Amino acid sequence: MDRPAAAAAAAAAAAAAAAAAAAGSESGGGPGPVPAGGRRPPRGAGAPAAGSRQPSVETLDSPTGSHVEWCKQLIAATISSQISGSVTSENVSRDYKALRDGNKLAQMEEAPLFPGESIKATVKDVMYICPFVGAVTGTLTVTDFKMYFKSVERDPNFVLDVPLGVISRVEKIGAQSHGDNSCGIEIVCKDMRNLRLAYKQEEQSKLGIFENLNKHAFPLSNGQTLFAFNYKEKFPINGWKVYDPVSEYKRQGLPNESWKISKVNSSYELCDTYPAVIVVPTSVKDDDLSKVAAFRAKGRVPVLSWIHPESQATITRCSQPLVGPNDKRCKEDEKYLQTIMDANAQSHKLIIFDARQNSVADTNKAKGGGYESESAYPNAELVFLEIHNIHVMRESLRKLKEIVYPSIDEARWLSNVDGTHWLEYIRMLLAGAVRIADKIESGKTSVVVHCSDGWDRTAQLTSLAMLMLDSYYRTIKGFEALIEKEWISFGHRFALRVGHGNDNHADADRSPIFLQFIDCVWQMTRQFPSAFEFNELFLITILDHLYSCLFGTFLCNCEQQRLKEDVYTKTISLWSYVNSQLEEFSNPFFVNYENHVLYPVASLSHLELWVNYYVRWNPRMRPQMPIHQNLKELLAVKAELQKRVEEIRTEKAKAKERNGIKYGRRCGGTATLLHCWWEGRWHNHFRKLQHFLTKLNTLSEAFIQEK
Repeated sequence: MDRPAAAAAAAAAAAAAAAAAAAGSESGGGPGPVPAGGRRPPRGAGAPAAGSRQPSVETLDSPTGSHVEWCKQLIAATISSQISGSVTSENVSRDYKALRDGNKLAQMEEAPLFPGESIKATVKDVMYICPFVGAVTGTLTVTDFKMYFKSVERDPNFVLDVPLGVISRVEKIGAQSHGDNSCGIEIVCKDMRNLRLAYKQEEQSKLGIFENLNKHAFPLSNGQTLFAFNYKEKFPINGWKVYDPVSEYKRQGLPNESWKISKVNSSYELCDTYPAVIVVPTSVKDDDLSKVAAFRAKGRVPVLSWIHPESQATITRCSQPLVGPNDKRCKEDEKYLQTIMDANAQSHKLIIFDARQNSVADTNKAKGGGYESESAYPNAELVFLEIHNIHVMRESLRKLKEIVYPSIDEARWLSNVDGTHWLEYIRMLLAGAVRIADKIESGKTSVVVHCSDGWDRTAQLTSLAMLMLDSYYRTIKGFEALIEKEWISFGHRFALRVGHGNDNHADADRSPIFLQFIDCVWQMTRQFPSAFEFNELFLITILDHLYSCLFGTFLCNCEQQRLKEDVYTKTISLWSYVNSQLEEFSNPFFVNYENHVLYPVASLSHLELWVNYYVRWNPRMRPQMPIHQNLKELLAVKAELQKRVEEIRTEKAKAKERNGIKYGRRCGGTATLLHCWWEGRWHNHFRKLQHFLTKLNTLSEAFIQEK
C-alpha cells in the first residue's frame, strides 16, 4: 500500500504536466497563488487541478452577485496549473473541461481577478516566446498580483498565469528576429523557469510593460504593500488558529517538573527573533537567562523544541556561543546546558549538534562566534554535521535551474544533476536529522542543535528530526503546526531568504533553505508513502505560496515583525485555504501509526530529483502516469464496499437474533442447524466481498507500478 500512496501523492502534477506536453505547450501557470481564494486561492498558475472543484457555467455567467464564490471556484480550477502550467492540459478535471468546451472562460476578455485584485495594464499583440512551441501572440495583462498572458491563436486558448511574487528579476533584452517585435523582456522566476516576451517598439512607451512589471512585482522596493494585504477572500476556516504554542507544548506533556512554559520574552526583549512563548528549564531564573542570551548570537538562547514522551530526552535549539578567539566563557550558559542534561534522568550526557562545517565554525570563532569546548562543557559531546552555508545552497540551486529549464541534455542528465550537488546536500540534511532522531529515540540522550544564528540549518534539522520522531507532525494539521512552530515563530528569515517584493535579486541573504526542507520531506514521503497524511500537491502548494505573496503565512522575518505589520489581522493564512479543501491534499493511503519513528535511508542511492517540482515547467520531461484520480476512485469504491460489509454484518447479527434465538426456544436442536445455515450464507457473502476488495487493492498497486 506504500507504493500506491506515493503515486497518489504525485498524481496531480503528473496528469497536468503530461497533458501539457501532449498539447504541445509550455506550462503556463505558476505557483502564483494556486488560486488560494476559495476553493482555489490565488490564481497562481494556469490550469485547474484534477479533482478540484471548478467554477460552474452559471457562476461564470454572473460574476457580480456571487463574485467571491466565483473567484473561489476559479481558484480551484487553476490548482493543477501550479504543477502543469497551462490551461491546454487535456487531463484536467471533467468540470473544467466542460467549462472550457462551453467556451465560457475563453470568452472572458479581461483576466479573471480575485477579491482585492486590480488591473494595472493591458497590452495587445504581445509575443510570448515559448521555448517549446515557439512564439505565441496574445494579450498581456498586469495586475497587482499576477502577469496574465492569453492567446486565442490556439485551440484551446493558451493561458500563462504567473503570480508576480514568483518573479526574481525583470530585464530588457534585444530583438531576436521576430518581425516588428524588436523589444523584449526576460522574466527570471524563483520557481525554476524563465519567461520571454516581445512587443513592438512603438508600443513600448504607452504600454510600459517593463515598468509595470517592475513596479508591481517588487512592491516593497517601490513603496507599496504586498498583495497579501489586499487579498479579500473569505474562507470557512481560520488558518491562523492552526498553531497555538501553549496547546502544542501541552500536547507534548509540558510543563512538567523540569520544564516550564515561559513568557519572559513576551515583549521580545530577551530575543527579538524568538516567539513570545518559549519553554526553558524550570530552575533557570530570568536574570540568568538574560546572561545566557548575551552569550548567544542574536540572543537566541537554548529553548525546547520537542520532548520524548517516555524518556524525557529533549531537542533544544539555539545559536552559536560567542566564544571568540580568546575562548570566552559564560558560567550561566555552562550551567544552563548542564540543567538541560540533568532534566533527562535517562542519560548523563548531552550531544551538541553543530550543523556547520568544522572549518567554518573555526572561522566564525575568529570573528567572535564559535562553539562549545569540552573543557567548558565537560558532559557535552560536540558533533559537527558539516552542512554547507546558505551561499553554497543558493549556488547549487542556480546550477540545478540551468540543467532543467528550458532544455535538458538527456545524454548527460545524471552527471549534470550530480554536478549541482543538490541531492548531496539533501542527503546531508537527512543524515543529520536521522542522527538527531536516533540519539533521542535509541540513545535516550538530549540534544542541542545550532548553526551560526539558529534560524536556517537549525530549523531544517530540528523540524526534520521531529517529523521522524512524532507521528502527529506527519498529519496535515500537525505539519502545518510544525512549520508555524519551528520555522515561522522561531524566526526563519523568510522575507530575506525569499526576497518578497524586493528587486535586489543579487542579495546575498537569499537562499533556498525552506525549499530544501520541503524537498527532504518529499524524499521521506517517497520512502514511507503511507506514513504521511498529506500528498505531493500539498507540498508543492506550500512552495508555490512561499513565493506568491497571496497569503501572509510566509511574510516577514519573525513573530515580532508580523505583529508590527498586522499580518495576523490584515492577511489570510495559507492554512485557511488548505484546510477548507483537505480532500485535495490528502494521501488516500495514509495509515497513522502513532509512536512510530521513521528512519529514512540518507543515501544517494535512495534519493531522487523531485521532477514533479523542479522540472514541471518542461513538458518534454514526461512525469509518471496520471494515476491520482484513478486511485481516488478505487478508494471510493473500496470505502463503499467496506460500508456494505458493515451493513451485512449488522443484518447478520439481527437475522441471527430473529431466526436463531427465536426458533431455538421453540425447536431446541433445530436452532443449531439454522445457525449453521445462516453462517454458510453470510460466509459466502463475505468471501465474495473480500475477494473483490483484494482485487481492488491489487489493481491499485498495479497502477503504481505503471509509474
